[in-house]
Amino acid sequence: MSDLPPVLSVEQLRQLLSARPLLVDCRFDLARPDAGRHAWQAGHLPGAVHADLDRDLSDLSRVSWGLGRHPLPAAEAWAATLGRWGWTPGRALIAYDAAGGAMAAARMWWLARSSGIRQVAVLDGGLPAWQAAGGELGQAAPESESSDIRMELAWPARTQATAEELTTGVAAGTTVLLDARAPARFSGEVEPIDAVAGHVPGALNRPFALNLEADGRFRPAAVLRAEFTELLGGREPGQMVHMCGSGVSACHNLLAMEHAGLIGSRLYPPSWSGWISEPRRKIARGSS
Repeated sequence: MSDLPPVLSVEQLRQLLSARPLLVDCRFDLARPDAGRHAWQAGHLPGAVHADLDRDLSDLSRVSWGLGRHPLPAAEAWAATLGRWGWTPGRALIAYDAAGGAMAAARMWWLARSSGIRQVAVLDGGLPAWQAAGGELGQAAPESESSDIRMELAWPARTQATAEELTTGVAAGTTVLLDARAPARFSGEVEPIDAVAGHVPGALNRPFALNLEADGRFRPAAVLRAEFTELLGGREPGQMVHMCGSGVSACHNLLAMEHAGLIGSRLYPPSWSGWISEPRRKIARGSS
């Protein structure tokens, strides 16, 4: 089976349903961590399991290790989560949330792709697009299909960047660091979550919301390609590294680049919350 495109329309999803893809509801609210599960219980794509950003797509027990507010789960824990959901190698994974992967769905996509799973995509426009197209919602929890995944999953270094690489690469002009946070947080005007305001010196700012139309669907791939190509400034996609506050919304910029055909950019998983955990690291403020 060929790889799925990173972003699927509702119609494309419907064409896949006969193959029984694993649907994963990733709705999450940072201000109300249980809101996503409650929303899933109230109604979800039929058969969808629920992914919790804090418990399934992150390992909060590792926060104190300087890995940011949403540290990656260990590879074996991620494999166990996939098995609990009933995923098996070769089965497609389709993630969705309350828009076009604007929050945790893009994170789940990145986790899957980074651990070697190719049959994974994000539903364009999320649950609202499904409903707008006449799709029904289910309320019943899916029947248990837990599986024992006997495969090695790992986080290969080629999908990530380190703080040390950012320090040297950005200064040398060989790395383009793109921060997905809102402009006021990037500039340091406000900081409602983390202990220190500002951004990594030399980073560029592209709020992830710029990837979406007003209805939550992705903007045309050609438009996104032109905009990200300009940010690359003649460099290759593999020289782009993405960050945000805690390594979640940064995945949306990475997903948008892949949707636009710009393959190979990477994530700095600890992001700003991890960067500031080391007091010796420099910070910058202002719009550029």
